[in-house]
Amino acid sequence: MSQKESIVIIGGGPAGLTAAWELVRDGGADRYDVTLLEETGEFGGISRTVRHNGNRMDIGGHRFFSKDDRIMRWWADTLPLQGAPSYDDRKLGRTHELTPGGPDPERTDKVMLKRHRVSRIFWNRHFLDYPVTLNANTLKAMGPRITLEAGFSYLKSAVHKLPEDNLENFYINRFGRKLYSMFFEDYTTKLWGRHPSQISADWGSQRVKGLSIMGVLKNAVQKMLPKKRSNAEVETSLIEEFWYPKLGPGQLWETVEANCEQAGVKVITGAKVVGVNRKDGKVSSVVYETADGGRVMLEGDQFISSMPVKDLVQAIDTEAQPAPRDMVAVAEGLPYRDFVTVGLLVRHLKLRNTTDTPTLGNPPIVPDCWIYVQDPGYKVGRIQIFNNWSPYLVKDVDDTVWIGLEYFCEEGDDFWNMTDEEATKLAIAEMTRMGVISGAHEVLDSHRERVKKAYPAYFDTYDRMPELVEYLDSFGNLYCVGRNGQHRYNNMDHSMATAIEAVGNIKEGRTSKRNVWSVNTDKSYHESK
Repeated sequence: MSQKESIVIIGGGPAGLTAAWELVRDGGADRYDVTLLEETGEFGGISRTVRHNGNRMDIGGHRFFSKDDRIMRWWADTLPLQGAPSYDDRKLGRTHELTPGGPDPERTDKVMLKRHRVSRIFWNRHFLDYPVTLNANTLKAMGPRITLEAGFSYLKSAVHKLPEDNLENFYINRFGRKLYSMFFEDYTTKLWGRHPSQISADWGSQRVKGLSIMGVLKNAVQKMLPKKRSNAEVETSLIEEFWYPKLGPGQLWETVEANCEQAGVKVITGAKVVGVNRKDGKVSSVVYETADGGRVMLEGDQFISSMPVKDLVQAIDTEAQPAPRDMVAVAEGLPYRDFVTVGLLVRHLKLRNTTDTPTLGNPPIVPDCWIYVQDPGYKVGRIQIFNNWSPYLVKDVDDTVWIGLEYFCEEGDDFWNMTDEEATKLAIAEMTRMGVISGAHEVLDSHRERVKKAYPAYFDTYDRMPELVEYLDSFGNLYCVGRNGQHRYNNMDHSMATAIEAVGNIKEGRTSKRNVWSVNTDKSYHESK
């Protein structure tokens, strides 16, 4: 019997766990000796689910939808849909909808829910459809003068295209300067901490490539036609239905981790990789630091890394054979955006349901999954209503509403360094001022969650990423996958796809990693939250 090939995976998020499962599933453990290193004690990265006093918090909100059929099949096979024996029967739109009075959420049967997406924009004290829809409500909120300005501005942008050398011009070319200034400029600055003119257009190409005024109008017209389109025919930013694990995205990744261990993967938690050693032009081993401060060296034949590429380069032979100075400079200059979620458990929302979508609760609440706060008068960027993602996320879904307020910031800034009490007080004050809740007396409980390196940013040394990719690929046995592993604002399905491609290369002995890096760089991989 030939010796197994040893593979070390850094990171227990979607990319790392997908790689591990792809290696050992269907008897793969007979060929590969897989070790997965996770710095924390949790799995799923920012796709994990946080538990607090019987309620569950989704970090960021994760729609389970992809235009990559491999990923849809992967999800369906991991968390089977109730009453659906095959993938073909699990197509979106044919799932069984659970109700709060249904099966015990702690039972072992894993079920995906079908969810209907409703999202809106809070702008100028009005709630508008998201993405921006030129319907009667939007036109009324904008008024005739602004509507005309927006129309002529868009016509000008359709004739006179700006060079797409930054994100500002990218948006103006698709929406016109007026709508850009109303709905994109301030929100993007809030999200990234930089003006869109300072951000690479790559972000728009990967997140909202297919979204434009014409795309929104086309979608609105086609929605009125009797023939129902499949999600594959709809620009992803406009997708209205998606899957969602009844206990949140963490349910999926906790299941995958358990499956990996059962199949033979050695999972080590509390293992922070601090060193990457090389020999003969390849990675020979990694060094990880344990919770008690000890250091362990782990050798391997192949290495799959989803750790932040900045940290990866800094860990390369820091003393014996450090990475080249220019590559270290590129890596150190790569920026990130961190964020904080403040969860508030409240008795009621002041917002009334004026839509045709039925909702749960007593009284019924608004059906929104997200509310994007594009009004510059507020620090909060986005509001999640967890009741609408899954009733199982809320301990008392009939009489309480569990909301998550997302704040974009940088590790170490004033907002990041606030105490839990200070951050909660600010969140309550903003929700009261917005008219979402009546006041602090409505709040029953709260929880704050801080997330480092949530969003890889597209400025500073980002334009030199191709140089860094070339350097990292020079180690033939090192594969960079996932959002932080590639410093690319990938969604969950894209991160998984990078791992699937990397494992395919290992299995088939392919030397080029172009397929791994090309995920989410063209239209076929595109998705936007």
